[in-house]
Amino acid sequence: MRTHLCADVSIEDIGKEITLCGWCNSYRDHGGVIFIDLRDKSGLIQLVSDPKENDSIQIAKEVRDEFVLIAKGLVRARAKGLENPKIKTGHIEVLLQALHIENHALTLPIRDENVNEELRLKYRFLDLRHQKSFNIFHTRSKVTIAARNILDKMGFLEVETPILTKATPEGARDYLVPSRLHEGEFYALPQSPQLFKQLLMIAGFEKYFQIAKCFRDEDSRSDRQPEFTQIDVEMSFCTQEDIINVCEKLLHGIFKACNREIPQSFPRITYQEAMEKYGSDKPDIRFEMPLQEVKECFLDSNNEIFSSIALQSKNRIKALKVSGGDNFYTRKTLAELETFVRKFGAQGLAYLQFKDNEIKGPILKFITPSSLEKLKEILQPKVGDLVFFGAGAKNVVWDYMGRLRLKIAQDMQLFNPKDMRFLWVLDFPMFEYADDGSVSASHHPFTMPKNLDASDIEEISSISYDIVLNGIELGGGSIRIHQEHIQSKVFEILGISKEEAENKFGFLLDALRYGAPPHGGFAIGLDRLIMIMTNTQSIRDVIAFPKMQKAICPLTGAPSAVSQEQLQELHIHIKH
Repeated sequence: MRTHLCADVSIEDIGKEITLCGWCNSYRDHGGVIFIDLRDKSGLIQLVSDPKENDSIQIAKEVRDEFVLIAKGLVRARAKGLENPKIKTGHIEVLLQALHIENHALTLPIRDENVNEELRLKYRFLDLRHQKSFNIFHTRSKVTIAARNILDKMGFLEVETPILTKATPEGARDYLVPSRLHEGEFYALPQSPQLFKQLLMIAGFEKYFQIAKCFRDEDSRSDRQPEFTQIDVEMSFCTQEDIINVCEKLLHGIFKACNREIPQSFPRITYQEAMEKYGSDKPDIRFEMPLQEVKECFLDSNNEIFSSIALQSKNRIKALKVSGGDNFYTRKTLAELETFVRKFGAQGLAYLQFKDNEIKGPILKFITPSSLEKLKEILQPKVGDLVFFGAGAKNVVWDYMGRLRLKIAQDMQLFNPKDMRFLWVLDFPMFEYADDGSVSASHHPFTMPKNLDASDIEEISSISYDIVLNGIELGGGSIRIHQEHIQSKVFEILGISKEEAENKFGFLLDALRYGAPPHGGFAIGLDRLIMIMTNTQSIRDVIAFPKMQKAICPLTGAPSAVSQEQLQELHIHIKH
């Protein structure tokens, strides 16, 4: 129907007769001469309907925003002084010879992004017409094509795994699908292809990947959706180093395909280092400002709270030096920071201000002169600096001081949001205690432990790794357990009986008895990757038809009630 895309027309086409298709982006009547900005996926071009030239003016007068048009005309240069340098076709226009209105459009309920999100998502097909949205999905397409090509060249085989499967505990709630043929029984939508990709390794495929749909029934956030996509990779006869190398090559190739350069390898730290230095297992390293341990400076404190905290090995007293912070924060904003950290378990927020000729701060009276000198040696503060202190149980202190570090960096704009800083975080804990004292797997129960015989469960680490980009967990993985006796020991620590293990994971445990090779893998969150690459603030912007906060789709009305007949077929009775 067309000879050109709108933005592909150039000054080289001047004098040519062309046909274009698209939507009316805007309409202007200048004393009988009508100007129409025609839009397609490539961009805009100006159409001109001049009554002196032909009778297209009659049809052009009927055109309104978002009408679907087919236009035929002659390319010419714009009059001198009337060029538009803001668009690619700003030095040319098309003098209409014929215009056809292919379809009309109602007045749009949304015109731009400055409307509430529910309305935007209700009319998502209109929201997606914006050039910004098209650019996002153009990038997403390039990324998925690049991922497939890169992994194919490395010898990986793309295999699809089931969507209707068995419910297994993987850290979040399953979405359940009732079976019509098996009364009272349910399928589950996969939280990940974890068990199936391990079975593919046992089957001897050795190198697998999948652009996999995953489902988790959990509350949505700006970087989380109930259904999401991941680049899922598994390989056999590999070490952690082999897997890290594959992941780095994949990410480097993806960014190169999008004309972006990133390093070929990324720095690495352990989980323990990340928590001690940044208070987070997904630290943002676009800026410095580490947490520093200063317990030794409070051992002789005249405040019993600080001195008793300093004596306990599982407690922490962390200092956060903010260069120039005393010149930035006022008494009011300091109080706001204290309110902020109290939300995350802090009992308060102590600080020291380093001024021209003195040190001030409510905590000063609890620090002896000798300890103050020791503190200065550790922190090396300068005039104008501000030092915050967090004290208490390590997990609580890590959390609120890590959040405080991020907030201060955002307040003071300490990083360029366009920077891309990758980081590997290694050696995550294998287990963690829940509030009720029970033990759960930090990653998943099929992760290979490093030191399973350690006396303290919290000291057992795993051969696992996360890839972090700009403080966002982009993905991660682990070396998997491939020997039955190790898997049994892990289940024992988790309090999973043999009967329960066979009931939940019997097909995997059975497979492990038939010559399972050493294997491991990783998964990269595709949606999160695109969100960062396109500098958008919400994962919903990079998913074509996303859900809202409470997993509701305003466009389709899902979830919705179904007929009584359908419920009866599924052997379901709803109690009100």
